[in-house]
Amino acid sequence: MAQDRPAALVTGSADGIGRAAALRLARAGYDVAINYRRSEDDARRTLDELSSLGGRHLALRGDVSDDAAVAAMVAAAAEAYGRLDVLVNNAGLTSSTPPEDLDGVELGEWDRVFAVNVRGLFQVTRACADRLRAAHGSVVNVASIAGLRPGPQPLAYAASKAAVVSLTRTLSRVLAPEVRVNAVAPGWIAGEWMQRTLGENYDRLMERRATWTPMKRNVTVEDVAETIFSLITANPFVTGETVVIDGGYSATT
Repeated sequence: MAQDRPAALVTGSADGIGRAAALRLARAGYDVAINYRRSEDDARRTLDELSSLGGRHLALRGDVSDDAAVAAMVAAAAEAYGRLDVLVNNAGLTSSTPPEDLDGVELGEWDRVFAVNVRGLFQVTRACADRLRAAHGSVVNVASIAGLRPGPQPLAYAASKAAVVSLTRTLSRVLAPEVRVNAVAPGWIAGEWMQRTLGENYDRLMERRATWTPMKRNVTVEDVAETIFSLITANPFVTGETVVIDGGYSATT
C-alpha cells in the first residue's frame, strides 16, 4: 500500500549532484532511495544525513548499466514505499582521454561511458515508468553543458550527454501526459569532477571561468539540486526541456 509521503529514486547519489538532490528532496518531505555502485562509504554517510532529516530512506547498490540490477533496485524501492513520484537520473561517468586525442580513445572505455550515461538512464526510466505514471510523477535527467557546446570534456562524455538531451525530449513524449521529463545541464561545477577534468590547470581556469560568468562565480552542486527540485515541484507545464545552469556563461560568451 502506498504511503502518504512522496518517494524519490536518485541514481548515482552517494556524493556530488546526486547527494545534493537527495538531501534537497528529503528536506522537502520526500522519502529518498539513493543509489551507488562502488562508493559504499560515501553512500552510508549520505544515508546518515538523510536519516537525520526524518523520513524513511534507503541506500541501494546497483550498476545502472546492468538491467537485472536496475530491476532489483526499482523493485526494492517500490516495496519499501509503495509508490514512486520522482526519478533523478544522475548516475554517470567520464573517461580520462583528452578531447584532442582521437587515437587515445579506447573503444571499451567509450562503450562503458555510454552504457552508464545513456543506456543506464534509459533502463532506469523504463523500469520506473509504470510507477511514475501511476503517481503522475516527474523525471529529471542530469545532462551537461558539454552536451550542448564544445568544451574540454572527453569526447565520449560530451557525446553521451548530448544523447541525454535527446533522450529527454523523446521520453517527454513517450511518458506524456502522466509524467514530465526534463533535464539540467550544469556548467563547470567547482569540485572534484572538474579537478579531474582540468588537472593542474583547475584553479586558474575555474577562476577565469568565474570572472567571465555574469554571476561572478562557478556553479555548485547545491545550485543544480535547487533547479532539479524546481523542475519537479514548481513547473507543472514544462516538459522536454533542458535547463542550463551556468550563471549566464554560455548565454554571454
